[in-house]
Amino acid sequence: MKRILPILIPLSLLVVVFLHGKTQGKLEVATYQQGDLQPTDTQRKVERLVFGILSNYHYRKVPVNDSLSSKIFDAYLKNLDPNKVYFLASDIEEVEKYRFTIDEQLNLGDLTSAFQIYNLYQKRMLERFAYVDKIIKQPMDFTLDETYQPDREKAAWAKSSADLDDYWRKDVKRQLVDWKIGGKADTTAVRELNDRYKRSAKYMARTRAEDVFQVFMNAYTESIDPHTSYMIPKAAQEFNKDMAQSFEGIGATLRLEGDYVTIQDLVPGGPAFRSKQINPKDRIVGVAQGDDGAFVDVIGWFTDDAVKLIRGPKGTVVRLKILPGSGVTGSPTSEVRIVREKIKLEEQTAKKEILNFKQGASTYKLGLITIPMFYRDFEGARKREADFKSTSADVRKFLNEFKQEGIDGLVIDLRNNGGGSLIEAVELTGLFIPKGPVVQRKQSDGKISQEVDRDPMQVYDGPMAIMINRFSASASEIFAAAIQDYKRGIIVGEQSYGKGTVQSVIDLDNYMANEKDPVGQLKITLEKFYRVNGSSTQHKGVSPDFALPSAFSAEEFGESSQPSALPWDMIPTTAYVPTNNIVAPTLAQLQAAFQARLKTKPDLIKLKQDFERWKKIKEQNSISLNMEKRKKELDEQKKKPDESQAIMDALGATEESPADKDKKEKAADKHAKDAYLKETQQILSDWISSGAHKIAKVK
Repeated sequence: MKRILPILIPLSLLVVVFLHGKTQGKLEVATYQQGDLQPTDTQRKVERLVFGILSNYHYRKVPVNDSLSSKIFDAYLKNLDPNKVYFLASDIEEVEKYRFTIDEQLNLGDLTSAFQIYNLYQKRMLERFAYVDKIIKQPMDFTLDETYQPDREKAAWAKSSADLDDYWRKDVKRQLVDWKIGGKADTTAVRELNDRYKRSAKYMARTRAEDVFQVFMNAYTESIDPHTSYMIPKAAQEFNKDMAQSFEGIGATLRLEGDYVTIQDLVPGGPAFRSKQINPKDRIVGVAQGDDGAFVDVIGWFTDDAVKLIRGPKGTVVRLKILPGSGVTGSPTSEVRIVREKIKLEEQTAKKEILNFKQGASTYKLGLITIPMFYRDFEGARKREADFKSTSADVRKFLNEFKQEGIDGLVIDLRNNGGGSLIEAVELTGLFIPKGPVVQRKQSDGKISQEVDRDPMQVYDGPMAIMINRFSASASEIFAAAIQDYKRGIIVGEQSYGKGTVQSVIDLDNYMANEKDPVGQLKITLEKFYRVNGSSTQHKGVSPDFALPSAFSAEEFGESSQPSALPWDMIPTTAYVPTNNIVAPTLAQLQAAFQARLKTKPDLIKLKQDFERWKKIKEQNSISLNMEKRKKELDEQKKKPDESQAIMDALGATEESPADKDKKEKAADKHAKDAYLKETQQILSDWISSGAHKIAKVK
């Protein structure tokens, strides 16, 4: 979602770190039983090194005290057992002794709490697997009127093993009910479910000390800032491969959430994105190779191991079993077939098309530019190649072509654009404003600088609308905010993500040269972004001038959903001169018409109803374990309108799928279900028809 900006870490860092983290006393001697995982001396050194770097160089100077210790403790337990189905209340009471000692342990390179808690967790997990093995072959009565609540995140910790037994019995029964309804024979369902838990038990036995270390360290880093993280060597290798912008696979970023490998982001234009069947928050529960390969259950797997199954050579087929992340309780899984491709992020480039929008007796020709990410060929730029690939160069070309075609207005679609090159965000803004600052940057020491467009030429000075949604982030927010602050155009859609921070990656090997093996990398937040009007884009993001119905609340998605997110604040306004292409009276006039349509326009009314219905369904947390009632629940889900499709349309996931039979589909039909785009065209056309604008032209 974000491009990592390079920064030099002073050579004095090593000295500072070890002075800061100087041991004040002897480490607590931890006792380990046979089979327990134990930290290595290298991991203890890495803990102290990371502690020193974060204490001295992170943007947020968080006091290392009992308050931080308590947050790390809670985050670690949540990372291990988010649904509260392994630990008992008595276990939590036992490990409470570590709640206010983690801060001292960090300074000492002491990993006692991390590994003692994990070893208890592993013990409880193996007990659960043993219980499942005991009951799975016992006969179950599917006529009983029982219910199952899958989401236990807000529940209290179980008081006894008997309480957990009841949950796990119902969980096994729920899976068998759904498989039986799906037509799977009883013996097959029991055998396959039994195999799943046996694999999970074997997988748990493969857990290594470095896996535990990474989970704990990220509980620490994420308690300071959600975008700061520690990567063990194998995770760092995968991260660097992704940042190299060339890998073979499905085009998705994955992360482990609880027991599920979860879709975090989709690469715009990639195979998963184009399938239109995979969305952020979806969970991958099975992976199969080719068209005939058997599914491998990946519930409970570590992300990097699941990635090894999903990634593969270009042109080969992988099939994924997807559990929708819509939050609809008890939803059945779906199978998605994907042909792997060579993913090159820099090739996910901007596209253009002409839209003809009819309003009354007039038809307006609107140029549409869709920008999936802010890309830039840094190597080509370094070599000063005349035609190196970049977002601003492609858009400049499109604008000149639009000039020949005589557009009346311009729409730039930044939905789902997670950011990219800061340089390109500045260069792109420069195509639409005479000149001036685009964004401000503040370092941890308080120093403020500006990124400035110095070219007085405006390539396009006509009416323009920028489309954003909850997943528009970072560089997208910088561009949209500048257009809004300069009063250069209108912003339509949802409140954006709210990521206003800058990260850098530190290779820890550079500071631990005496270690024989690699020690990993640290991604750390070092700066914050601010608009030219002084407001941070952090947390609040960009608020649209015209807010369309939204399926996503700030509490669930975006920076606001992260408890440790850096706060919103302001710095002084920098000197800039608004273009005033859109002025307050015109904006008020357009707003009045827009508000009236929200109450009367069928497309917008239906969209709002779909979203509200989807939110209510998400709140459900009960599944019937009675066979007949469960059949009715699944039948009712199939009969209801497809709220998920409405959400995909609103997200702008309208790119043509390779499976589409009609390759000559007209552009008008292609966007027929995109209520966001249609309303944006309406607002822009209202602006044009009002006459309160400059004549659209390309210089």
